[in-house]
Amino acid sequence: MSEGSGLSRRNFLTAATTVTGLVGVGFTAVPFLASWKPSARAQAAGAPVQVDISKLETGAMVRVEWRGRPVWILRRSEDMLERMTQVVGQLSDPESLKSEQPSYTQNDTRSVKPEVLVVIGTCTHLGCAPIERFDVAPEDLGPDWEGGFYCPCHGSKFDLAGRVYSGVPAPTNLPVPPHRYVGDDLIIVGEDTGANA
Repeated sequence: MSEGSGLSRRNFLTAATTVTGLVGVGFTAVPFLASWKPSARAQAAGAPVQVDISKLETGAMVRVEWRGRPVWILRRSEDMLERMTQVVGQLSDPESLKSEQPSYTQNDTRSVKPEVLVVIGTCTHLGCAPIERFDVAPEDLGPDWEGGFYCPCHGSKFDLAGRVYSGVPAPTNLPVPPHRYVGDDLIIVGEDTGANA
C-alpha cells in the first residue's frame, strides 16, 4: 500500500467524521433551540385581542382578557363624561402624569374616542379587581360619588376615566393598554400603532 493512498484514505475518514459530527450537532441543536421558543399557548396569551363594540350599549361595559390581564371597555354616555369633570378636584393625578398609558390617551378622557374607555381592570394598589359603580351618590360611597370603579379590597376609588381619587391606597390611575381602532367599532387591544380612529 502506497503512502499516497493512505493519506487520501485518512483525509476521507477525517472529512466523513467531521460531516457526521456536524450533522449530529445539528440534530441536537435544533430541538434545543426550538425549546427556547414560547409555546403556542404563551404566544396566544400575548397576542392582540380584537373586540367588536358595535353592540355595546351606552353605559355598558365589556370585559376581555389580554396577556392574562382583564381589560375593560366602557361606552360612556354624555352624562358620564360630564360627571367626570365634576370630580377633578378630588383626584390624585387628574392629568395622568404618573400613569401607565399610551401618549395618544394623555387627555381628559384618557381615550382615543371620548365615549370609549379602555383600561386594565386591576387595582394599582395590590392587584385586586375593582367593581363598576356607575350609580351616583350611593349610600356606601357618599354624596360626592359621581360614578366610577370601587375596589372592595382596600377601598380605592377611580372615576369614570380610571383616574384614582386622593387619599386611597392605590398610587396611580388604572393603566390604559396599547390599542387602536379599525373602523368605528373594532378595537385591537395590544397593538400600539397610534390612535387610528
